[in-house]
Amino acid sequence: MEKQEERVIVPMDQKPSLDEETESSELNLEQVEEIVGYKFRDKRMLQRAFTHHSYEESCDSYERLEFVGDSVLNLMIAKEHYALYPELAPGKLTRLRAANVDTEKLARVAVKCDLHKYLRHRKPLLEWQIREFTESLPDYPLHSSGLIDPPKVLADIVESTIGAIFLDCGSSLDTTWEVVEKLLQPMITLADLRTHPVTRLYELCQKNSMTIAVADLWKTTGEIQVLVDDKFVAKGKYKLKKFIAVNRAAENAYHKIERKLREGENNKSHKQDEERQQDQKQEQDKKHEHEHVQDQKLGQHQDQQQDRAREFIPQGI
Repeated sequence: MEKQEERVIVPMDQKPSLDEETESSELNLEQVEEIVGYKFRDKRMLQRAFTHHSYEESCDSYERLEFVGDSVLNLMIAKEHYALYPELAPGKLTRLRAANVDTEKLARVAVKCDLHKYLRHRKPLLEWQIREFTESLPDYPLHSSGLIDPPKVLADIVESTIGAIFLDCGSSLDTTWEVVEKLLQPMITLADLRTHPVTRLYELCQKNSMTIAVADLWKTTGEIQVLVDDKFVAKGKYKLKKFIAVNRAAENAYHKIERKLREGENNKSHKQDEERQQDQKQEQDKKHEHEHVQDQKLGQHQDQQQDRAREFIPQGI
């Protein structure tokens, strides 16, 4: 995972008030152990795993444990997927692993387990970021594929906790995985794997011979607009991070184009049905007309035969 601190600019009307700017409470080690399902031999290891660098000057923060946890988690997930999908190509294995260890997935784990409530920090805006992220989760039950903004610190404490467990248990992958596997549920499976919104949009347009253009209004309005064949289709908005606005624009455009294509196919199918019914009606009309003509000819022939028969009948009989 990327280790650089993200610079987040929060609009003034969305910043928490002074009353809302609270610092985290002291870490309750026993509660965290109960949530995680692991009893630490070295309690200081667990405390370090939940200590942000902002908590105290020159404090022993979670960053080194996060580094260990990141590496251990990637190895465990790779091992698990290798066993679960023996026929899966390396490219798909890589995508599947990435989906289960990325920032959003791990941030979801932190919120699901309430681990963020035990984070020791002095970063007031973090509470606002976590609240915004948590409120957006119901719209995307498993993963948003880049449509919402997960606070990196949430993923960090999951990784630091994994690193702490790994080191505390004597570097046993089996013991660590036994604990971590439960925390990660529900895991993203091959069936759940989604294509990135931008990739999906380009593939759809390429398949239907459409051209894509993007209007970048992010610096002024926080918007990204998508034009297809020089016509506005959809937009995405997120003022804090441009790539999320891009993803949202692509997602909205994809669904709008797909819906229009589907409607076009339905209209085409309906028109074909109407033409087919019209052709059938014309065939039936022709058939009825032919039968009517044949009936007329048969009637005329019968009349002619009767007339001839009368000619041979002697008068007066």
